[in-house]
Amino acid sequence: MVLPIVIFLSWVWHRLLLLFIKMPRFSDRLLPHNNPPSRPHAPSSASYPSLAKCSLHGREEATLVCDIHGCILRTPSFFPYFMLVAFEGGSILRAFALLLTCSFLWVLDHDSQLRVMIFVTFCGLRLKDVEGVSRAVLPKFYLENIDGGVYEVLSSVGQRVVFTSVPRVMVEGFLRDYLTVSDVVGTELGMRWEYFTGLVAGSGLTVKHRAMKEYFGDSRPDIGLGGSSFHDHLFMPLCKEAYMVDRDSSTALPRSKYPKPLVFHDGRLAFLPTRLATLTLFMWLPLGIPLMIFRMLIGILLPHRLALFLGAASGVHITLKGDRPKRSSPEKGLLYVCTHRTLLDPVFLSTALGQRLTAVTYSLSRVSEFIAPLRTVRLTRNRSKDADTMQQLLREGDLVVCPEGTTCREPYLLRFSSLFAELADEIVPVAVDATVSMFYGTTASGLKCLDPIFFLMNPRPRYRVHVLGKVPRELTCAGGRSSHEVANYIQKLLGDALGFECTSLTRKDKYTILAGNEGIVH
Repeated sequence: MVLPIVIFLSWVWHRLLLLFIKMPRFSDRLLPHNNPPSRPHAPSSASYPSLAKCSLHGREEATLVCDIHGCILRTPSFFPYFMLVAFEGGSILRAFALLLTCSFLWVLDHDSQLRVMIFVTFCGLRLKDVEGVSRAVLPKFYLENIDGGVYEVLSSVGQRVVFTSVPRVMVEGFLRDYLTVSDVVGTELGMRWEYFTGLVAGSGLTVKHRAMKEYFGDSRPDIGLGGSSFHDHLFMPLCKEAYMVDRDSSTALPRSKYPKPLVFHDGRLAFLPTRLATLTLFMWLPLGIPLMIFRMLIGILLPHRLALFLGAASGVHITLKGDRPKRSSPEKGLLYVCTHRTLLDPVFLSTALGQRLTAVTYSLSRVSEFIAPLRTVRLTRNRSKDADTMQQLLREGDLVVCPEGTTCREPYLLRFSSLFAELADEIVPVAVDATVSMFYGTTASGLKCLDPIFFLMNPRPRYRVHVLGKVPRELTCAGGRSSHEVANYIQKLLGDALGFECTSLTRKDKYTILAGNEGIVH
């Protein structure tokens, strides 16, 4: 009876979603836009040349002004970024409340829309939490939505100043760290102690042309970039040169041209939470939560083959490449060296190979240890003591180790600890990669015990396991190589297999950047 009910509920949700999408004109008006509609007396956009006509040569001393929304970013609304702050910095209830405001925001003017979104998003949030989201979560989504043409012009000038009506705390960190913006003038929010009141400060919402007059005084910036909004046409005449950004012809900035590599980021949401995407999220949760419980139970209670079959039937896709290696000696087990994408890496490797393995880890919550369907052993960070522990475990059977020491979501490999290379002559590198569409199964600042729960709540989570085979003996410590040479060789081998870039970054670097600590679970 359960399966027909699930299918029927899925069909009902699907029909409601289609009905909501197809409502004529309503869906377009429902999404709050940061720019108000153009007014009849606004200057015509035809009076300004397109961005493509802006020369990039000899601009090293020039000053450029623009807005992050409607100019630097390609997204038509700033609503998704408010949703990210509400969900990641607040709670799922705050995110749901923000989604509900879309039912009446369309009847409000631009300033009122912005004030409502600010109040629902920020009221009661700690400054520390908002700064964490701004530093660790928002940059990924900003980078994925940068206009490539605008970025080229930004890169060519010496001084960049951004004027925006959105809260300064949401954008300043990204603009300064990634785009080396000289100054950011945005809306200031009211605070009481270390908490936001949800109200705009006494200065009110930032009006771009007024803020620019106050900032530059009698002087005029060299270049101004703007869109078709009324407020952009008010500040563009104040610049020596002004260019229009055409949304229809904009292109995303390729990852290879990012100002600096995006190696680390945090947060649970794996998608840009537009109004429609957020609605889909809340419609999925009544199905995703029981599905997650089902997937977890079959992994814990059932044999490997049956768990693999039922997991695939529930939407979990596992791809195994390579054969299960055999031991050369029954007295000592194999050492599987894996890339680290989620806490479930050893679980999926064990399931794919159809054998019980033991996993060693540094930072694992007691809850994750309790629900793990395989044996986990905690290491102490004392090198000699950890070496003795791993040697004992290898005498008992096959062992899994993730020498990066922490997970990484992006196509990069962190520096490998060399300890594993000193302990075994039979080393099997395993290239592991995980793909999700809704929730990330990792966190740096959140609760680690929820990592497996969020991963298994994805509609169709995917795991790719590639067993590369044993490392030749002459390339191990037994063959005369140093432990560092072996670790670097295996890191490069796994990076090539996955198409990832090898780095010298460490676990400490990740947690210092994202969470301001060393990532130790007490």
